[in-house]
Amino acid sequence: MSIPLGDILGAQALPPFGVVAGAALIALALVGVNTTWRVVRNAITIAHEGGHAAAAVLTGRRLRGIRLHSDTSGLTIMKGKPTGIGMAVTLLAGYATPSLLGIGGAALLDRGHIRLLLWLTILLLVPILIMIRNFYGLLLILATGAAVFAVSWYATGPWQALFAYTGVWFLLIGGVRPVVEVQLHRRRGSGMRSDPDQLAGITRLPGGFWVFVFLLWTVGSVLAGAYLLDLLPETALPW
Repeated sequence: MSIPLGDILGAQALPPFGVVAGAALIALALVGVNTTWRVVRNAITIAHEGGHAAAAVLTGRRLRGIRLHSDTSGLTIMKGKPTGIGMAVTLLAGYATPSLLGIGGAALLDRGHIRLLLWLTILLLVPILIMIRNFYGLLLILATGAAVFAVSWYATGPWQALFAYTGVWFLLIGGVRPVVEVQLHRRRGSGMRSDPDQLAGITRLPGGFWVFVFLLWTVGSVLAGAYLLDLLPETALPW
């Protein structure tokens, strides 16, 4: 069995409002319940470290590899100047990327490109897979890719829509919680090597300022995604 290229690139019918709202509630539960968050947070870590890696390459740094750990932490190994605009952009990209991917996914879904979103997800996992440098990370990427492939290949249209919308909502909503968590770690004195604090060392702006920037971006992304997915009227947006 094969899927014609036109079926992947073409648009599908938009699902009912109940599917869109239901997907948002599922994503909210996945993020809000600690038991599920400990598992699904791995997906946010993949996006976070992938953002670091992409920014590192784009700013001329040498990417050595990516490690993903079972405690849902991650590490992007790179070589380059530890200060300057390139390093700042690389640090900024981590917490920004899940929300950025969520907005991009919402824009595709707004145009009915459900299957295209699923296949692009698989495509984006390939360079991360190539750069993985530990066994757990390898298993995690393969399992994630296999799950998305199974849905895109075998699931019917309605299930593909529910899966895609839940995934996009998860990236948007799930992008907020790590920012809150890093601030809590900072207040307890256990997050001093966090991205905001490394940015503080480079820019001389306090780490709390960068936490606020990340929070503003992630919350704003949820609102933008809600608008794109027709869950929020345009008049409700602050811009």
